[in-house]
Amino acid sequence: MRHWLATLALAGLCSGAQAQAGAPPKTALCVACHGPQGIGLAPDTPHLAGQPAIYLVAQLKAFRSGARRHEVMQVVAKGLQDADIEQLAAWYESQAIALKKP
Repeated sequence: MRHWLATLALAGLCSGAQAQAGAPPKTALCVACHGPQGIGLAPDTPHLAGQPAIYLVAQLKAFRSGARRHEVMQVVAKGLQDADIEQLAAWYESQAIALKKP
């Protein structure tokens, strides 16, 4: 698992993925998979932008406690304090998304 996480982190750094200006510092943990604006970069990675903060807080705390299982997210969430989770959730909720009409 550590090898996979290191590869993921390196991919994020090499791709130039950086947190958007004004984002909380811990957002840097998210951009490799969820993109700099919270739009998932892979088909199986959810978009965080525009999600309700209450939902994001609940999910991050569930990953941290182990109540929700995902190999990468559990490792990431274990390093987050409640204040980090609140900041991340508020920031991602504030990211506006626009839908295109087909």
